[in-house]
Amino acid sequence: MDSDFRFDVGEVNRSIDSAEVIALYFPLLRKTLLMDFRTNDVDGALIKVVPMANTPEERFQSLLKMRPRFGRPESITIIPWVKYAHSLIDMGIWEHVVRRLADTGSVEAVRESERSYQELERLERRELRRALTGENYETLWGKPGVAEAVARDGDADDDEDFDEDEDLFDEDA
Repeated sequence: MDSDFRFDVGEVNRSIDSAEVIALYFPLLRKTLLMDFRTNDVDGALIKVVPMANTPEERFQSLLKMRPRFGRPESITIIPWVKYAHSLIDMGIWEHVVRRLADTGSVEAVRESERSYQELERLERRELRRALTGENYETLWGKPGVAEAVARDGDADDDEDFDEDEDLFDEDA
């Protein structure tokens, strides 16, 4: 997941510092970290993990439903994020997000940023666990994942079917 995908960190930070709405989407998770920095007398800035939209128009429509007092934004900056969530912190990008939210004066949005980051980390761990166990994944070779092997073999405590090479989670190995 944390591939050698190249992008300009400075450009990402400039977008965060100046855009009114940013959709930072995580294709593997099929989720988007939606950030709307617009404020008014009633509503503060927004940061929220939402389902990934299929089109920019779909994102505009979902934002209008979430924030009807703001109307349609002039634009939405869309940034694909193909790295791990923690790389946002490692690269200094998360600092820009939190600072920008703090600059809006929305204390709740700053609190929500921490909850949103934790949710991204939780979703990422769950997806990695699914990949490791084969849940919702197929290998190129068609070999079943751990979850399928356990389901196929039945009782995991049956010693006569134990194969030393299949004990993937043995702490002593």
